[in-house]
Amino acid sequence: MSELKHSPQPEKIREMFSKVAAKYDRANSVLSMGIHHLWRKKLVRLADVKPGMSILDCATGTGDLAIEFKKAVGSSGTVIGTDFCAEMLAPAPGKAADKNLEIKFEQADVTNLRYADQSFDRSSISFGIRNVVDPVKGLLDMARVTKPGGYVMVLEFGQVDLPGFAQVYEFYSTKILPKIGGFVTGQSEAYEYLQKSSAAFPCKQEFADLMMSTGKFSEVRYWSLTGGIAYIYRGQVRSSQA
Repeated sequence: MSELKHSPQPEKIREMFSKVAAKYDRANSVLSMGIHHLWRKKLVRLADVKPGMSILDCATGTGDLAIEFKKAVGSSGTVIGTDFCAEMLAPAPGKAADKNLEIKFEQADVTNLRYADQSFDRSSISFGIRNVVDPVKGLLDMARVTKPGGYVMVLEFGQVDLPGFAQVYEFYSTKILPKIGGFVTGQSEAYEYLQKSSAAFPCKQEFADLMMSTGKFSEVRYWSLTGGIAYIYRGQVRSSQA
């Protein structure tokens, strides 16, 4: 099993996100120039979602990925978005309502989901797994509530290793990103944490191996996004007979 290089502190992270919640969406759009929306759309495509499916989106934040899933499953499908920080969830229902989308939002911890086994066709977490004190426990619970043969989808920051671009992105992420994030939200500490936690968290094959180490997946694949700034992981839940 991969050894994690950082140890998140749940209450500190909850407090940090509660402080940036009101301006979180604006900061994301400025810092990524809107590209994070394209990443979420690609995750939904790779999840092979069909109308009528049931989806659980963990660490949904202000609801962006849950909204993309709801567009894909349609009126006959169901989407539940959860987050352990109530302040982050606060804007989500209004954002969904503005798009005439019916999504249920609930406060919940990904390591202690209160849903029955095999409740969902797909489960997901975007930019949240590195903030979980026990990522393996979170992955186990997501796999538990996902139907056999279904997918657990993860979108997370990684480490860029393309020559040239790696140096440019490192300068941006360490020197520029915290300053801009701090300016927009008034919480530069949150964006310093973002950079440091992303640099320390396993990515590519290392994170795929972490998912496989749970014993709950028959296969894990991953895709690089924008030169390795982020990665999408797709784990297929083992059948009940496996």
